[in-house]
Amino acid sequence: MLASARRAVADAVRTAHAPGTRPFVLVACSGGADSLALAAATAFLARTGRLRAGAIVVDHGLQDGSAEVASTAAGQLRGLGLDPVAVQRVDPETTTEAGARTARYAAFERALADTGATAILLGHTLDDQAEQVLLGLARGSGTRSLAGMPAARGPYLRPLLHLRRADTEAICAHERLEYWVDPTNADTTLLRNRVRHQLLPALDDALGPGLAEALARTAQLARRDADHLDAAAETALARVVRSAPGEVPVVLDLPGLRALDDALLSRVLRTAVVLCGAPAPDFERTMALERLVHGAGSAGPIQLDGHAHATRHRAGTHPGSARAVVVLDGPGSALQASLWQS
Repeated sequence: MLASARRAVADAVRTAHAPGTRPFVLVACSGGADSLALAAATAFLARTGRLRAGAIVVDHGLQDGSAEVASTAAGQLRGLGLDPVAVQRVDPETTTEAGARTARYAAFERALADTGATAILLGHTLDDQAEQVLLGLARGSGTRSLAGMPAARGPYLRPLLHLRRADTEAICAHERLEYWVDPTNADTTLLRNRVRHQLLPALDDALGPGLAEALARTAQLARRDADHLDAAAETALARVVRSAPGEVPVVLDLPGLRALDDALLSRVLRTAVVLCGAPAPDFERTMALERLVHGAGSAGPIQLDGHAHATRHRAGTHPGSARAVVVLDGPGSALQASLWQS
């Protein structure tokens, strides 16, 4: 399994960087089996000269003894030959998983800037991916939600999405690495842990072995579909938008919207809502926007999160447009303008 992990890291790093370069990467390590196994594989590649590798350990400070766990992990990483190894203490705004994640990724961004590294390697496994797909299915948010975690997004790479959690534990045993088991992983009041400890085992019993692998394949296929549809939706949005880039309200040509396939229409509308400075709408609000486009019921306004709303206007009744339009108005921001330009 270690050889498989080494190949996966090498492939991920090579794909993310220009040919002929010697990349500098950081392994994000919690002290758990997954990230220590990833560190062991990455350290081997560094010793062979194929890349330069350091590590970052984030101490969220949410549990007693977290500083000791971070220090122990950092010591093992240095023992593997990774350099530099930084320990960053963060103070999440909330004690939730989302709060910890936000603080963690902010620390990652600082580490990239401080060290000059070009990528951060994350130790998510096939088991994590399977759990993510089931959580997405429970949310009912469509293809993108079923796509799970990407193998690469910006500077963040996940080389171990093909390995099981048991594989990373075996790698740690082989390398004589002592990994930490987060006690909160057993807390079944948390939804992800209920999926891990209750739902997945029950589905395995009912459906037979291989479920996690099947869910991971589903994520891979769903991501391809979602990427294709999102690209098509970007093109469609450019055809129907009538307002200037970064301008709020966002004005969309109504006949052009009505000509779109429903799969593209929902994506165009969701993106347009974000462009006007509001959060992406949930399923119910997206359906309400589609009904607004197709002329079913009221012409609005439809209230959206983030102090935004949508209205439908007949031809010639909205300033600057002789055609019928849908207008999405909201707070706007420089961030949304930059999103439009990206």
